[in-house]
Amino acid sequence: MIRIDCSSWLINGEWASPIRRSVFVEEQGIDESEEWDEYDAVSVHVLAWLGGKPVGTARLLPEGKIGRMAVLPEFRGLGAGSAMLLALLAVAKEQKLQQVRLSAQQQAIEFYSRHGFAPCGDAHIEVGIPHQWMVLNLTT
Repeated sequence: MIRIDCSSWLINGEWASPIRRSVFVEEQGIDESEEWDEYDAVSVHVLAWLGGKPVGTARLLPEGKIGRMAVLPEFRGLGAGSAMLLALLAVAKEQKLQQVRLSAQQQAIEFYSRHGFAPCGDAHIEVGIPHQWMVLNLTT
């Protein structure tokens, strides 16, 4: 069973960091300097735990941007991504945010669409990878 933990970077960072490094830096080849930023300190971070092991992470910035969604390869397809996304959406609603947005990697657009996100604007390149802005209205 997947367990979700929502907290600060101070608390969840020690488990989130290796997941993000593994997925974004090692697997996807994103430069280490692009991965870490000042937003970690002010974001809500979720961790997905499976069998006592942290297997996924994501964050919600104060203005409502979801990002850094990562699940370790061997645990993909088990529901960790959906569980983390739903947890962040619950936090956004608690914070009375009107909408959330994210920049989805092209291969993840269908995943976010299944959760109600709609494409917004043109496709763009981030860290050398095709992305699409997507939004979800939380007031309807």
